[in-house]
Parts: sequence; C-alpha cells; structure tokens
Amino acid sequence: MLHIKKNDSVKVLSGKDKGKTGKVLKVYPDRERVIVQGINFSKKHTKRTSQNEQGGIIQREASLDISNLAVVCKGCNQPSRVGIDILKDGSKVRYCRKCKEVL
Repeated sequence: MLHIKKNDSVKVLSGKDKGKTGKVLKVYPDRERVIVQGINFSKKHTKRTSQNEQGGIIQREASLDISNLAVVCKGCNQPSRVGIDILKDGSKVRYCRKCKEVL
C-alpha cells in the first residue's frame, strides 16, 4: 500500500523543486511515481496536427518518485510520515505520525 494517494497535498523533499508543495494529480503505483500539480516541469516538442493547430514546445508536469515526497498533514500543517491503522470494522485508514490525525 502506497503512502501517497490522489488529491493529497505533498511537499518535495529532494530534487530541483525541493521545498515546494502541490496537489497529487495522478499516481502510478506499479512504477511508484506520481504527478504533482505545478512541480517538475519538462518541455515536450509537439508537431502541428489537425487537432493541435499550433505546434511548438509545451511545458507539462513530469512524474516524480514517491520516495522524494512527504504528505502534508492538514492538522499540524507540516510534512509528516504516514501510518496505517486498522479500525474495529476492519477498514484501513492513514494517519499522521506527528499529530495522530486521520488523513
């Protein structure tokens, strides 16, 4: 089970965008990579087509490795580690290891 899911707020721990925060747009669990909004831009050269009237260089978000990210807790508003707890009804929940709040 991955500690980061879609729509989580995360902070970058290492790399060229170290210190920035953003929202997770897409998760690739098989490759353990995520795409974060507004972070890790790469340039893609596109050719002019009937659908894309104007070709050129487009900037878009590239994927980041999950190990370079930390989830930002809504309760303590800091990047923290994530724990997994099993409730009495048998369901799993993620919680902040600092303030024990359910994510």
